[in-house]
Amino acid sequence: MKFKKVLIANRGEIALRIIRTCREMDIEIVAVYSDVDKYSLHVKFADEAYSLGPPQPSESYLNIKKIIGIARKAKVQAIHPGYGFLAENSHFAKACENGGIIFIGPTSENLRMLGDKLEARRNVQNAGIPVIPGTLDEINNERDILKAANQIGYPVVIKAADGGGGKGIRIISSQKEIPSAFRLAKEEALSAFGSSRMYLEKYIEGARHIEFQILADNFGNVVHLGERECSIQRRFQKLIEETPSPALTEALRKKMANAAVKVAKAVKYCNAGTVEFLLSPDGNFYFLEVNTRLQVEHPVTEMVTGTDIVKHQLKIAMGERLAFSQKGGMDKLVCPCNVGTSIECRIYAEDPYNGFLPSTGTIRLHQLPSGAGIRVESSIFNGMEVLPYYDPLIGKLIVWGEDRRTAINRMRTALSEFRISGIKTTISFFERVFKDKKFIDGDISTKYVEKFMKKRIHTPIPSFKRGERGVSEVNRKIAAIIAVLATGRGTLQRAPTLREEYDHTLSPWVLATRQELGRVKRCNSILQEL
Repeated sequence: MKFKKVLIANRGEIALRIIRTCREMDIEIVAVYSDVDKYSLHVKFADEAYSLGPPQPSESYLNIKKIIGIARKAKVQAIHPGYGFLAENSHFAKACENGGIIFIGPTSENLRMLGDKLEARRNVQNAGIPVIPGTLDEINNERDILKAANQIGYPVVIKAADGGGGKGIRIISSQKEIPSAFRLAKEEALSAFGSSRMYLEKYIEGARHIEFQILADNFGNVVHLGERECSIQRRFQKLIEETPSPALTEALRKKMANAAVKVAKAVKYCNAGTVEFLLSPDGNFYFLEVNTRLQVEHPVTEMVTGTDIVKHQLKIAMGERLAFSQKGGMDKLVCPCNVGTSIECRIYAEDPYNGFLPSTGTIRLHQLPSGAGIRVESSIFNGMEVLPYYDPLIGKLIVWGEDRRTAINRMRTALSEFRISGIKTTISFFERVFKDKKFIDGDISTKYVEKFMKKRIHTPIPSFKRGERGVSEVNRKIAAIIAVLATGRGTLQRAPTLREEYDHTLSPWVLATRQELGRVKRCNSILQEL
């Protein structure tokens, strides 16, 4: 069955990414948009576009009833969810199935089973795959945490059983941290996922985050497309990804790849997905979770394999068999697997030197890099407003090189050409990372960003005494204002509390707004003394 018309239940750069592949396959595209996305590029380039209403996700991109209603009205055959929003929502997939619409992704049963982290852990462990030491049942109270932590050994990490995307997670290093960590993790999980079920795992110090891209058809065929190194993260969310991982030997790569395929077969997985592992410093690896969707970082795999993962998603959903098998070295791919190195930087509208807090504003001008081995996936345009309703990811920069050093040098060049004015972004942070010796040597872990940012240098705010007079005093005060605006120092009237620093239940946008208000007050107090 060939699709004639597909609805994309998403926005931004991923909607544009899916549109491009649909165009190549002569598939008509139906877009949906919230009120604030009316002039977005995914709306402009679609064949049809329908309004979802208010910008709040619950009223727009998370509104299953509205999206299914539009799909029926537009007479589409299938819906592609992209990533985020409803991509891993089993109720949405079930609604598609009940409505005679094909969900381009795994089945609703796959989503239900793998979305429950506890059930996934049990199934994977039963299949003989190592899982991180921890509980296989729900943690209900602080007493349960204390008992499990004493058995496992500190540090431990408490996680949302129905979560993902780095939310509903807290590291616990000692017994005294249990009450606050348990409460904050439950609050965040309930806010993000509508469920506060929690479980406990051993926290592995110095671990690396390694994931394997898999494809599975409806006939039981499963292949992997190699691994991605995703260790560079902030708030448990990825910033930089690359393939192949500089940490894996060929023997370990083969062992982990076989485990990933085994996991997919054990749960009868279908379509594209990612099996994620933690690799400990001692060389042991442990199952983490299955991401049942297209990943943000899928382009790095496409760059080294010469394949189009979205196209495979569409073909599998159409009922086609995989066009290649693992046996024979994936010789039916456009090019052999894992040729060269590819690296991706996620371009966020965030201030990396102010706690990676989101940055709102209007994009006045932007310049995108180009050249051999450079790929940019972005939905930005001049005059675009970055608003606090959705994830601050505004683009991705991906490079390819024949080896890792070449890819790093190419990324440096591309970052130097990538310019966005009007908002703060992570571009300057990446420019520093790609000059860091530890990164260049591949000496990284999931704690890399935390350690790296401790080395950042703040511009000192000039001090001045009340009552001083003269031009030099005015200059000092002007310098103080410039320093406040440039560095973000002195933006709060008090130091942030532990809750404000680490509590994800407080929206990053709320924290950003608080700090901006503090910055204005600081500058006003200086101006009043001029």
